[in-house]
Amino acid sequence: MVLSALILLPFLLLLLYFIVRPRPVNIPIKNRYVFITGGSSGIGLALAHQAASQGARVSLLARSLTKLEEAKKSIRLSSGVDVSIFSADVRDYNAVQRAVNDAGPIDVLVVNQGVFVPQELEKQELDEVRFMIDVNLIGSFNVIKAALPLMKVRKDREPTSIALISSQAGQVGIYGYTAYSASKFGLRGLAEALQQEVIADNVHVSVIFPPDIETPGFEQENKVRPELTNILAASSGLMKADEVAKKALDGIKSGSFVVPCNFEGHILAIATAGLSPQRSFWMASIEVVFAGLFRLIGLFFQWNWYGSIEKWHAKKNET
Repeated sequence: MVLSALILLPFLLLLLYFIVRPRPVNIPIKNRYVFITGGSSGIGLALAHQAASQGARVSLLARSLTKLEEAKKSIRLSSGVDVSIFSADVRDYNAVQRAVNDAGPIDVLVVNQGVFVPQELEKQELDEVRFMIDVNLIGSFNVIKAALPLMKVRKDREPTSIALISSQAGQVGIYGYTAYSASKFGLRGLAEALQQEVIADNVHVSVIFPPDIETPGFEQENKVRPELTNILAASSGLMKADEVAKKALDGIKSGSFVVPCNFEGHILAIATAGLSPQRSFWMASIEVVFAGLFRLIGLFFQWNWYGSIEKWHAKKNET
């Protein structure tokens, strides 16, 4: 049986080389126009710094003009690059469209805005649920719909990119993340369908799945997250915004559809590959060969999580 598998493996690799779609692509950053929403802080600001340092023209969009001015100043000080800023709420399509039209044709669109209010659904106000869905998901539709017409009619026909910043909570649901996970899972579906719609226009879609990010905002979230959320989410660890930005930019430049950011992210990417696009036949090979193994690993994760939930409730009922 092992011998048969070894004989068949080269044929499998050859098959995958011919059938993976879309085809590999390189998306240059130097001298391109990068437009980042949620760009005044966190991953967005870190991405702006890195894109500017690599020779890109950069624009930032966010709600707070004060924070945008601070971000603009920090990028100028670090790289000598003067970025453009636009103040708009992504929930307001008309405001987003005005900003995008003023910005002009975009080469790399990074849809990064996001809000997170952790809470069990039973206890969470529906206004908070709507807030997360509106900013994280509907806001992404607004930004892409506003930017896409100008991206599709660009004259140079160089490959362009639309990148959406999701979350590992957009790959697997976590206790206390019901609304947040729903909004981030939605980005995956948006991206898969959108890639089919825009591939003929040489527009390439990426979805970045970072873990928790080490920021002052995250420290505040930790204080209000349900105890079980902290227990279950602890296994993924923390990353710095600069680290995630580098992974994200590398993924964007290679046109990767799924862009994991750490070891756990790679496991999740393989375990949840499903019918998502795959440009790399090497990664396709790993997904095909190890799909069963990573499903088993995923079941061990679920076993551990549900065990923790049972213990937590048992302990709570004792008190």
